[in-house]
Amino acid sequence: MIVFGLAGLLVLICFLTPLASLLKIPFTFALSIAGAIVGYLVHSHAWAVPWLADYLDSLQAFEISSETILVVFLPVLLFESALAMNVRRLLNDLAPIMVLAVVAVFVCTLFVGWGVSLISTQSLATCLLLGAIVATTDPAAVVGIFKEVGAPKRLSTIVEGESLLNDAAAISLYSVLIAIVARGTDINWNLWHLFENFGYLLLGGAIAGYVIGRLACACIMLLRGWPTAEISLSVATAYISYIVPEHYFGVSGVVSTVVAGLVMSSVGRTRMSTATFFALKESWHQLGFWASSLIFLIAAMMIPAMLADATLDNVWVVMVMMVAALLARGITVFGLMPLVTTAVGTKVSNTYKTVIVWGGLRGAVSLALALSVTEHSALSDSVSDFVAIGAAGFVLGTLLINGITLRPLIKVLGLDKLTSTESALRDQAMVVSTMQLKQATEKLAIDEQINKAARQRISEVFDKSVELVQQEQKTELLNAHQKIQLGLAILARREFELLFKNLNDQGVDTSVADRLLSMAESMEESVKEKGLEGYFEGVERSLTYSVTFRLVMHLHYHLGMPLMLGYKLRQRFMYLIVMRWLVRRLISFGNSQLPVMLGEEASAAISEAQRKRLAMVEESLHGLRLQYPNFAEQLEQMYLGRAARSMERISYREMLNNSLITPEVYDDLLKEMKDRWSFVDRIPELDVELSPLELIRQVPVLRDMPQESIRPMVKLLKPKLVMPNQVILTSNRHHPQSMYFVVSGAVSVRLPDSTSIELGSGEFFGELQILGHDIGDYEAKSLGYAKLLELNPKDFRRIWKEDGRLRSVVEQVVEERVKAYQSWKKHTELTNEQDEGRGR
Repeated sequence: MIVFGLAGLLVLICFLTPLASLLKIPFTFALSIAGAIVGYLVHSHAWAVPWLADYLDSLQAFEISSETILVVFLPVLLFESALAMNVRRLLNDLAPIMVLAVVAVFVCTLFVGWGVSLISTQSLATCLLLGAIVATTDPAAVVGIFKEVGAPKRLSTIVEGESLLNDAAAISLYSVLIAIVARGTDINWNLWHLFENFGYLLLGGAIAGYVIGRLACACIMLLRGWPTAEISLSVATAYISYIVPEHYFGVSGVVSTVVAGLVMSSVGRTRMSTATFFALKESWHQLGFWASSLIFLIAAMMIPAMLADATLDNVWVVMVMMVAALLARGITVFGLMPLVTTAVGTKVSNTYKTVIVWGGLRGAVSLALALSVTEHSALSDSVSDFVAIGAAGFVLGTLLINGITLRPLIKVLGLDKLTSTESALRDQAMVVSTMQLKQATEKLAIDEQINKAARQRISEVFDKSVELVQQEQKTELLNAHQKIQLGLAILARREFELLFKNLNDQGVDTSVADRLLSMAESMEESVKEKGLEGYFEGVERSLTYSVTFRLVMHLHYHLGMPLMLGYKLRQRFMYLIVMRWLVRRLISFGNSQLPVMLGEEASAAISEAQRKRLAMVEESLHGLRLQYPNFAEQLEQMYLGRAARSMERISYREMLNNSLITPEVYDDLLKEMKDRWSFVDRIPELDVELSPLELIRQVPVLRDMPQESIRPMVKLLKPKLVMPNQVILTSNRHHPQSMYFVVSGAVSVRLPDSTSIELGSGEFFGELQILGHDIGDYEAKSLGYAKLLELNPKDFRRIWKEDGRLRSVVEQVVEERVKAYQSWKKHTELTNEQDEGRGR
């Protein structure tokens, strides 16, 4: 009968979904009304027919505690919300979200608690507990309305992010306060202890969730190729991240679940196949719908019992709560949020703020927490009833007043309308699509021998659509700059889509895949902010060396750690190879799709920008290929082999789908293919330990020396690999001084007169300062990748004394460089004297 009762609730939920849409009311409001009606009928159904009475009896027999509701449904609800969240968008608006998720929770708790304490006989601690329960917002109704009216995506992100994180903050604060209330009236308030406990719950939960999320992603790699097992592991992760931290470590399970879900969303997408990740998100969307609907419906069924003993005093309490909560939210959003957003360089418009203030609807979590108060054995009935009635009335009030009026408010503020650029794009897309569809429809009508009158009627529909758009002339709103910006934004979205769908076939490391996806996401943001300038800033940022890479190279120079540097260089090779593949496809896509949308002039400018980007990628890749030709050849062989294997697998899949081969033949083909292409999975090793003897033979000054002189030099010369634009040597005495021989590549030396000279393979520099010559201000840095041989001052002086041949060669160069410097210095002094004479 319990299963029968749950099945009936699911049926009710299914029909409430279209009903709420038809009535233009929030879905959660429909759930609360339906739940309250069902809750009333459960206790009064003597009139019902036998089968309906049996069903209501099964619901009456439900013995679901608030703890069960939270443990069973809340992890799913939180994990699904985190999994659906775009982590980069969340980080971009982290400042306003954290203000709403943490600061707003405290402000709401204080305002509601203090306000209620003024008109009630309950203690301040009890009133604060009530404030903490209603401080958490429910995004389900608000985001649903946003989607219906077409509100901006950023607004949805802020509201979803707030609800996702403020659940954690409010429940953590609730846990601290209910412990205080349970100790009785003799309470020694210690705010530092309160904040300390709150911080421990949040920070500890975040750490636990991150660790569990990373472990889950590592385990998913072991289950690669078994989609059902990967999705099942994600379900287990949601419950483990909720229960283990809370039960064993005493930290917030809510925070842990949220963080684990965010880790799975950002990291897990590159640990599983694209098809599996889509299946994972679809599965969790369904689980989230069940969890959010059932937790709300079951909690709403308790409303009649909660409100059974409500009095006029309780009505006044609820009214004060609503006014206090609205005032607290307004002060937070319009007063505190601008201080934080201005400091971090972001901005939230006043229209957004207005909707955020009015859209603070409460939902299932508040009801479940209120129910848990009624079941707490250490609390008196008066406290339990006071909290339950206040919370239930407040939730219904926000759903009834704010929920129903939120849609008209969004329309009044104009947030349901497209921007001028988006409107122009929509109109242009309609014209292009309509013309193509008209031609395709006419061809279909001829092939199917449709009569002329029917064909004419359908053709008129297309013509009328184009005519309406042309009359409005909205496409003229786009100038050349806007068209280019719009086209680059389209390519940026296409870039992310191409990467996400094809990275698994490229055979790249997960860390490389993570960086590529992150780069694609940030590229779109740069374009939206600065247009073409932002695009090239994003390109340059994508080609720079990371802090980690520079740290690894530093460790290699000073501690001799070649394996880590080899791993990082291998990653960069693959990163550039995939980026080259990506840009070439973007060029092809842009040339074929953008001219009809944006015109030839804008498309040509966008294509030129893409070709410049490709040249920059090719230049970076060429430098590495010159540095490590054999390794680059093996990597490109691996890349090509994996691409060929992927195409072969797709070909067999198409044969299977077309019934050309049987499943048994398909499995055998895949097995044979796996064995045949196994060599492309062996990643070649990069030897970054450059042999001094081999490098000496590449330097003319050194290779002609007698063997008895070369052997001791092998031990003294230290190989060094430098990156493009890396400063190698300066005249600053605090900078390490050495002599360098250029093995390959080129080095630019900036002279005191601000001119520069380039030193190529076989040349050397740094000897003048070691020999004590003052040649003014200078700086030497690499022009590209370069191999150098470094000789420290002590060893240089030793060889200077012992090897007359090398000393002779170096002295000749030193003499020429010193003469050139003295000549420049004398000319500069003479010029200065002449200038002073003219001045007198």
